[in-house]
Amino acid sequence: MSLTEYDLFCVCSFRCLDDNIRTVVRGQTNVGQDGRQALEEAQVAIGQLFGKIKDIKDKAEKSEQMVKEITRDIKQLDHAKRHLTTSITTLNHLHMLAGGVDSLEAMTRKRQYGEVANLLQGVVNVLEHFHKYMGIPQIRQLSERVKVAQSELGTQILADFEEAFPAQGSKRAGGPSNVLRDACLVANVLDPRIKQEIIKKFIRQHLSEYMVLFQENQDVAWLDKIDRRYAWIKRQLVDYEEKYGRMFPEEWCMTERIAVEFCHITRTELAKVMRTRAKEIEVKLLLFAIQRTTNFEGLLAKRFSGCTLTDGPGVKKPETPLESTNPFLEDEIGEDGSEMEEDLDRPKKHKAPDNPFHGIISKCFEPHLYVYIESQDKNLGEMIDRFVSDFRAQGPPKAGTEDGGAVLPSCADLFVYYKKCMVQCSQLSTGEPMIAFTTIFQKYLREYAWKILSGNLPKTSSNSGGLTIKSLLQEKEGSEAAKFTVEELCLICSILSTAEYCLATTQQLEEKLKEKVDKTLVERINLTGEMDTFSNVISNSIQLLVQDLDAACDPALTAMSKMPWQSVEHVGDQSPYVTSVIMHIKQNVPIIRDNLASTRKYFTQFCIKFTNSFIPKFINHLFRCKTISMVGAEQLLLDTHSLKTVLLDLPSIGSQVVRKAPASYTKIVVKGMTRAEMILKVVMAPHEPSVVFVDNYIKLLADGNPETFQKTLDMKGLKRSEQSSMLELFRQRLPTPPSGTDGGPSLSFSTPTPEQENSRIRKLEKLIKKRL
Repeated sequence: MSLTEYDLFCVCSFRCLDDNIRTVVRGQTNVGQDGRQALEEAQVAIGQLFGKIKDIKDKAEKSEQMVKEITRDIKQLDHAKRHLTTSITTLNHLHMLAGGVDSLEAMTRKRQYGEVANLLQGVVNVLEHFHKYMGIPQIRQLSERVKVAQSELGTQILADFEEAFPAQGSKRAGGPSNVLRDACLVANVLDPRIKQEIIKKFIRQHLSEYMVLFQENQDVAWLDKIDRRYAWIKRQLVDYEEKYGRMFPEEWCMTERIAVEFCHITRTELAKVMRTRAKEIEVKLLLFAIQRTTNFEGLLAKRFSGCTLTDGPGVKKPETPLESTNPFLEDEIGEDGSEMEEDLDRPKKHKAPDNPFHGIISKCFEPHLYVYIESQDKNLGEMIDRFVSDFRAQGPPKAGTEDGGAVLPSCADLFVYYKKCMVQCSQLSTGEPMIAFTTIFQKYLREYAWKILSGNLPKTSSNSGGLTIKSLLQEKEGSEAAKFTVEELCLICSILSTAEYCLATTQQLEEKLKEKVDKTLVERINLTGEMDTFSNVISNSIQLLVQDLDAACDPALTAMSKMPWQSVEHVGDQSPYVTSVIMHIKQNVPIIRDNLASTRKYFTQFCIKFTNSFIPKFINHLFRCKTISMVGAEQLLLDTHSLKTVLLDLPSIGSQVVRKAPASYTKIVVKGMTRAEMILKVVMAPHEPSVVFVDNYIKLLADGNPETFQKTLDMKGLKRSEQSSMLELFRQRLPTPPSGTDGGPSLSFSTPTPEQENSRIRKLEKLIKKRL
């Protein structure tokens, strides 16, 4: 495109643009006028719309007024209909009430109780509708007539029952009549006091013969003939069911009411006669009466529901019995007492239904239970004395028999007897008598622990004979006996097992007693003192076993400390004192383990206590070995390793079944014997240069006590002058304790693991074998 053509194109474009702008400007000239015209038209339309709305509102108000005028008459008709209906209904009720009152008065005079029962209930229901009209004289008069009729009916029915069942004399010959049966239906509608009076008089008349037959001065009133009381009431209840069962309404529960009133009378009479003849009450007679009474109460619970115990006249509800959680009531008693543990360990059974009649009669025996408790106190005392004499006559359990290490038979006999007594006591009372009996048994639990268990533990002698080096060298296996004989070891283990059984059983008994006794008395059941006593017997038994084995090893350790270790020329097998210690361990430990097979945890305690006693003693005897040569230290190190091996195998030594020792026990052995090995390693190390020796000591022993360091120097045979400089250097080389801690002599270093120590010992053994 040329320049001239471009200029022509631009000119044309500008002209077209000017034309468009001119057209738009001219078009906007009339916009304002059009807008004003449109606004005026809109205002006119709005005014017309408001006018139409006002017209519609006026018409609606007129329509609403017209509807109100139309419905006003309809509402008046509705109110008139409602009032008319109410008036008719009230008049009908009034007619029924007036006629019913007239009929009620006439039927009352004729004793037509069958018709009166239904009519009276209807009249009472109708009269309830006139409560708000009582201000009207006629209505009030009818209400008064109904009350008078009810009062006359009550008096008349009571008179009829009095005539039919006089307080004195025999019953009417014709027996119960239909009139009396209908009268009971009327009594249901009358004041409840009428019903209660009828029940009270009938029961009193029915039990009048019982009051005469079983008076306090009669022979049959005493406890030995208590069965006759219960046989009499059973006959009377059967006779009542046959003669009068249909006369009284079923919901009156007259049979149960007669039985309940008999129970209250019997409890009062028995309490009275027992107070009068208290000196004649014997244990067997009391238990006989209690058993027969509780059996009768159980029979009542099977026959009746106990619904009358809360609403009868003069009837008091007996105390609610606690849950029957006593394990002693579940099974028969075994002669060996083995079922005792089964009862206590057995899961709880479903709760049996409560007996609402429990204690309704038997409560009267509680004040006299002291006779039973005193008898059991005497019997338990005689039983403990018999146990003591039998033990002395039979002697301790024989080694190698089933009795060795077993629970003493007297323990099972004691708890079986207690189970029998608990059954008898818990059947009667869960209150103070149970607390009193528990106190008695606590006393004899302690006496059993003292007289039978602690009193028969073997006594240790304070003097211990020493072994010379010559005797150790000449000693053969089995030639040196332990202080306690095998029979005595078995006896100690048997006492320990018995104490453990008593401890576990006493703890379970405490739990069962707390479940059985009244909730208000739970805090007074506490057998902690008795359990502590048995725990002390267990601890003393274990301590005796430890002391016996410990004392048997003492001569060997003494001989070790007296041997001339500076003159040992070569390293050989284990020394004679090690053989002696191992021999005593092999003699005692298998016997103890076999006899404590049923109480494995206490055998573990024995092993731990022996180790805690033996290892410190062994280290102390090591310090007594003076001037140990290099070869002597190597021999001692080999002996220490042998003892360590034996101690690690102590729980299963001499057993065909090898069990892994408990981790807690292994830790104690490794820690203690490793310290002994470290002491000997320090003794083997040269003391020159001194700095290296001191640093090596601190590293191996981790002990900042100067006395221990001096004992180590004594074992090396250093002179006092050399020891002084070494002690001074030792104090200087001790590491400074961390800030905030006490600057005591003890240090804390990491202890080598058992694997590392075993590796070091194996290297030492190889070194010794090469030198040999």
